[in-house]
Amino acid sequence: MTALDPLYRRHRFPADIIAHAVWLYIRFPLSLRMVEDMLAARGILVSHQTVRLWAEKFGRSFANEIHRRSSGQFGDKWHLDEAVISIRGKKHWLWRAVDENGFVLEVLVQSRRNAKAAKRLMRKLLKSHGRAPRVMVTDKLRSYGAAKREIMPGVEHRSHKGLNNRAENSHQPVRRRERIMKGSKSPRHLQRFVSIHDPIANLFNIPRHDISSSHHRELRAATMSMWAEIARI
Repeated sequence: MTALDPLYRRHRFPADIIAHAVWLYIRFPLSLRMVEDMLAARGILVSHQTVRLWAEKFGRSFANEIHRRSSGQFGDKWHLDEAVISIRGKKHWLWRAVDENGFVLEVLVQSRRNAKAAKRLMRKLLKSHGRAPRVMVTDKLRSYGAAKREIMPGVEHRSHKGLNNRAENSHQPVRRRERIMKGSKSPRHLQRFVSIHDPIANLFNIPRHDISSSHHRELRAATMSMWAEIARI
């Protein structure tokens, strides 16, 4: 079935190898050369540049399909946060929104930390999800309040540092990747990566607390089955 799939047409390597390489790179905090070495250990000789091209092409396709399938399934309590990130010595801000279950709703790389940047994030959220949240939770940054009054005036806004751990913790995977890759090349490069990484991370966001080991294994097996379906392998 995969040999005839248009997605993998004109590619020398089989679909399952390509999908596995993309899964390794996106799912775990690995560098491109680490993925190259892991594939080489199994006798699969492919350059790290090829892995990068696979991640950009096929990762985008997988992320779009995951986003399409998850439409309307996110919670109505949105946590918004921003984290500083250095790109070629210049300060940028990684704006992120997650729901109450930790699923990433939107991520934007911006050069400003002001009301205009907050408005851009909120507009993108509304366009992507087609509805406003019941509650919006942020830290004490005043830009959120100013943007909310204009973009989502009827939404309840809770502004408190201690209430926003959910969004702050969601930055950790990108922070780990940043250390592995020794920074990002450009804002565009980082935006492209997170727009692929976060939908796939949502798919593998399997709860570990308050469930039994057997239930966790069942959820993991179901997630891997869905991944195989999305990757068409």
